Amino acid sequence: MIVSVDLTTTPPVVGLDEPDDCRRFHVAARGAAVNDRADPSGLARTLTEHGLGRLDGDDVWVQVEAVRGLAAGRVGASWESDFAAMLAYARDKGWLDASATAIRAHVEWS
Repeated sequence: MIVSVDLTTTPPVVGLDEPDDCRRFHVAARGAAVNDRADPSGLARTLTEHGLGRLDGDDVWVQVEAVRGLAAGRVGASWESDFAAMLAYARDKGWLDASATAIRAHVEWS
């Protein structure tokens, strides 16, 4: 499952790619570079504006309910149990916040 954020469009477009794949999770950010480095300010702003989560260093805390919303109507009957298993795994690894409302995800820039 990949939370996609395209910063090259106006307004930025967010989505969920491969929503049925609960065995991997990250944020794929596409945007213009500043001085040959990714510029996270647009990503941080878009995450907040869309209620997706918040940037934390090189990672993002993605809201669990935002993932559910992006997946709604696009996944099979077993998705909720698969997602629950993913959240349990994330909790065991320390990738779920204390309130169990956000999942830590790394960002891959392109």
